[in-house]
Amino acid sequence: MFGNWQSHSDYQSFVLDELNKLKALHSTNLKKYQEGISKLYLLNLDVIKDLIAPLFSHTGRPSGFQAQIFRSFVLMNHLHIYSITRWCRFELPNDPILCAAIGVTPDSIPSVGSHYDFIDRLIPLNDSNKLKSVKRKPTKKFKKGEKMPLKNPNIVDKLVNYIINNQDKSYVDHPQSLLQRIFTETIVIPSADKGLLGNTSKLTVAADGTCMATGASSYGVKVCECREKGIYDCKCDRRFSDPNASWGWDSYNSRYFYGYTGYFAATYNPDVKLDLPIYLRIFDAKRHDSTSSVVAINELRHLYPNFNFDSYVLDSASDNYATYTLLNHWNINAIIALNGRNKHSKYDGPLSIDKNGTPTCKGGHSMVFWGNCTSRHRIKWRCPLKTGKVSECKHSDNCSPSPYGRTVYTKPLSDLRLFTKIPRKSDLFKTKMASRTCCERVNNRILHNYDLENSKVRSKKRIAFWSTICAFNIHLDAWLKFSNFSILSLLNI
Repeated sequence: MFGNWQSHSDYQSFVLDELNKLKALHSTNLKKYQEGISKLYLLNLDVIKDLIAPLFSHTGRPSGFQAQIFRSFVLMNHLHIYSITRWCRFELPNDPILCAAIGVTPDSIPSVGSHYDFIDRLIPLNDSNKLKSVKRKPTKKFKKGEKMPLKNPNIVDKLVNYIINNQDKSYVDHPQSLLQRIFTETIVIPSADKGLLGNTSKLTVAADGTCMATGASSYGVKVCECREKGIYDCKCDRRFSDPNASWGWDSYNSRYFYGYTGYFAATYNPDVKLDLPIYLRIFDAKRHDSTSSVVAINELRHLYPNFNFDSYVLDSASDNYATYTLLNHWNINAIIALNGRNKHSKYDGPLSIDKNGTPTCKGGHSMVFWGNCTSRHRIKWRCPLKTGKVSECKHSDNCSPSPYGRTVYTKPLSDLRLFTKIPRKSDLFKTKMASRTCCERVNNRILHNYDLENSKVRSKKRIAFWSTICAFNIHLDAWLKFSNFSILSLLNI
């Protein structure tokens, strides 16, 4: 049964009253934790109440401290503490400042079990110990930077066709849906209202996958009696503490890892030079980024119906015609790096296309982008000699007699991959492509700045939860930075 909820205004009054009582005896710890307390003071969790209330029955003992438990997780993550047992049994009981920060007194600390129950309710994934066969680490190696190939080469085409033809049914709730909604409504929308995301009516989003190793063993624990019988290399099923984990290929480090793939989407605001995550989901380690990118943009449009996504920035793993078709269907600019292994179009006659989709003239020079003809759905290109981009051309006498120079038009609809709406060699395309690093920086902050990579967290459920809490803290860091707020200013310290 859903119990009493500590509203944001009640929490703010409580924390100020408690800290005023404690500041004389605990001034050192108060200054030590002032940044984390300031984050929680600004974080309004009232929207969560209506989202999680349906998770509780209408009978039984009332639950309590749900808002306090969520603040507890945010503060734990801020302090790089991932052990719930250590936090609840040692850190909180020994420091009244931390207790006040999350909205409780030292004699009413939520239990370890209550913390775990909170996660289990938010993410209904079955990740309990169960028996299964051992999956050995693959032996096939790939080149550095090379992704594992898709097991089903047509899966992206099938997924895109389904989304386009079944738009109303294309979004289906999954175990991480509620967590995504909490993240969206509690932290991302307020960040957008503060102007930290930039212009949400013309938003550029970058997305990328990252390897997330689990803290569990890939060998499991033997539960059979084969060893007592002298059989040491048996094939019996074993018990795994993280049965949903699998082997995946880390193309950056050229090695296999055991765990999951985190697929994150982020935005870069050039006005304030700020990277902020807006989407997180944990997939199987063996899942290809080309599939995840399609799922991600579909869910992004569902989670943020009031945002207009202008451009979608991806790496070469998503360089396939199906993705371009989907983005064109939604009128989203495709900013996707070309995959060098894919073939490029070749045109007859004097016109050819380079690897960036730019026409080249008879002299082998790249033609100059000269604007979009929106009414006729085509892009205009002019002679590089006549526009002053090259000083001479051996075909200048037998190319075009016009003083304006040779003019060429390309139509994006004839090849969505090469002839993108924003030409690949244009400054705008390069600027947008450069923003893709914002997603890499967000990944780095989650894995390293908030130390999730070394946390030894295991199970898909808990990795998804802690990744989202890290993303909360990234937003809260930005709130503090641009508001210059400190809880100490309200305590006259």
